Amino acid sequence: MVIHTPFTARPLALLLLFLVLLVGCAAVPPVQEMSDARQAIAAAREAGAAELASERLDLAERSLAQAELHLQSGIYRLARKAALTARESAFDALLESRSRRQPPGD
Repeated sequence: MVIHTPFTARPLALLLLFLVLLVGCAAVPPVQEMSDARQAIAAAREAGAAELASERLDLAERSLAQAELHLQSGIYRLARKAALTARESAFDALLESRSRRQPPGD
């Protein structure tokens, strides 16, 4: 028979608490990441990325569409990853469109 003293039960309780928190964090929809991706795509479009950096903008929009599908399916980890990819691609499109718009030497 094993007798749990406060000293042996504490690490087990902390481990269980950690696992509960870890699972809880994984189950949170990536609302902020989705919003950031949408805003980055809008900023890239305003900067003329549709004409000046269309491949990067297309990648951002496809990634956002994937993120939305994963979000609807409840696969939040993949939704978050796709949303971050969308934001990064949109930012790259924004930078590319700005660099193409500026005259050389500026």
